[in-house]
Amino acid sequence: MQWSRFFQPQNPVFWLLVVLNLLNAFLVILLNSSRLSLPGLLTIAFLAVTNAFLSMWLTWRLIKTPDV
Repeated sequence: MQWSRFFQPQNPVFWLLVVLNLLNAFLVILLNSSRLSLPGLLTIAFLAVTNAFLSMWLTWRLIKTPDV
């Protein structure tokens, strides 16, 4: 596995990963700073975990596929 393959600015998947990581940071900040009800907390937590798994899958796909 070549980690240098992760940085591919010409590949749209790379930019999608950047956006998803920013979204995940926002969701974590929202979880830590707001006073939500239990269903709200569970919904935001579910979205954050789903986003993290999607980011991991896209990272793996970006590293394993040939250059665009």
